[in-house]
Amino acid sequence: MADIVKRKKALSVNPLKSSSTIGAALAFMGVSRTIPMLHGSQGCSAFGKVFFVRHFREPIPLQTTAMDQVSAVMGSYDNVVEGVKTICETSSPAMVGIPTTGLSETQGVDINMAVKEFRTKYPGYEHIPVVPVSTPDYKGCLETGYADAVLAMLKELVKERKTAKRKKQVTVLVGSHLTPGDIEEIKDIIELFGLRPVVFPDLSTALDGHLPEFDFSPLSVGGTPVDEILSIGSSAATIVIGRSLVQAADWLKAETDIPDYRLDHVFGLEGTDDLIMALREIADKEVPEKLERQRAQLQDAMLDTHFMLGMSRLAIAGDPDLLYGMSKFLETIGGETCVAVAPSNQPILTEVPTKFVKIGDLEDLEQLSIGENLDLIISNSHAVESAERLGVPILRCGFPQWDLVGGYQKTWVGYRGGRQVLFDLANLQLQNHKGEVKPYESIYGQKPEYAKGQTNGTTKKVDHHGYCH
Repeated sequence: MADIVKRKKALSVNPLKSSSTIGAALAFMGVSRTIPMLHGSQGCSAFGKVFFVRHFREPIPLQTTAMDQVSAVMGSYDNVVEGVKTICETSSPAMVGIPTTGLSETQGVDINMAVKEFRTKYPGYEHIPVVPVSTPDYKGCLETGYADAVLAMLKELVKERKTAKRKKQVTVLVGSHLTPGDIEEIKDIIELFGLRPVVFPDLSTALDGHLPEFDFSPLSVGGTPVDEILSIGSSAATIVIGRSLVQAADWLKAETDIPDYRLDHVFGLEGTDDLIMALREIADKEVPEKLERQRAQLQDAMLDTHFMLGMSRLAIAGDPDLLYGMSKFLETIGGETCVAVAPSNQPILTEVPTKFVKIGDLEDLEQLSIGENLDLIISNSHAVESAERLGVPILRCGFPQWDLVGGYQKTWVGYRGGRQVLFDLANLQLQNHKGEVKPYESIYGQKPEYAKGQTNGTTKKVDHHGYCH
């Protein structure tokens, strides 16, 4: 069990964390025809929008209540009421999400009361779900805000278990650590068992980098349709991926009494095996031959890369679910997590296979890495400069990634994703010549590359066998 070392600094230096407000906005964007409206100043939404645009390289639907100094002092309920009314009037969304920010939470807003005022003042928009969620910047991280938004949407949209059961439908709650590529891979695996996945939130169709038929939309393009979320009460089973979604899973189980299968991660061989066994039980079918072959390919990749990755010393920095999943995956191939840093404390961190987990920032990662003789760093693009100063190669993982194209779409999960991760890690190690067979040097060979001739003082070249030419 890892010890948790809490932060003592009064500020963050080279921050690791992305705010919980951004996490909630990300969850809302995984629902079709939805728009998150951040309750805060214009700067709050602009900062988050820059992160999203640089990471996904897509237009991002994001609005703000545009609090100013007057509303921050006198009250900001009118900003929420009129903001939601304007969005409903001009865009006709399927749902509106309202995450709070540090400014509105410090001001003391009751976001649920603001939504009630909107319902009272504009009853004509009763058919449009409006989901408020408290996500102050100074509390939690992207992962916690995302999980809070998922729970809030479930409470708003899923009322009870429906009597008409869909035997082939499986609800999949996915954590914030999964990329659009990950979610697409999980959907493909589920469909191989003849099941129909309802993934929530579904970023694989919303922020996967596709060209839509129209030029511009003020709402999210793709994602889980609201009607599909309403049908969750009819699913045969629920699969939950990520310990951060435990509260959402508990609420859904209590409300619908649908059996669930909870997986902390689906990285690597063991994590994917857990998913496959759950699907095998739900579908009551044998594992498809295609998946068996992919599993054998992953096993072969583990053999191919064990010279480079076995006994490798790693530093990992990321949100708790990602940190736990990656460290457990790398432990199975002989990697040792020597430095672990997370932006927010969560119970799962005590199970990370390392001596301790530091709650902090990338400055902490850099300081803790000195003298550890690291082979690799795994973190987001914020950690690139730290890795350069330490002289250690970095594998970019998590949010945000802006200095390489396609990081948002990379697949990490499943047998195929795990295989590619091993290859990427091994190639980084080979750049440092770890795992290579060193050339044999004869004890009888002449070590200098050039030797002076004995007769006329001319320079003669010595080859690798020790002979002069």
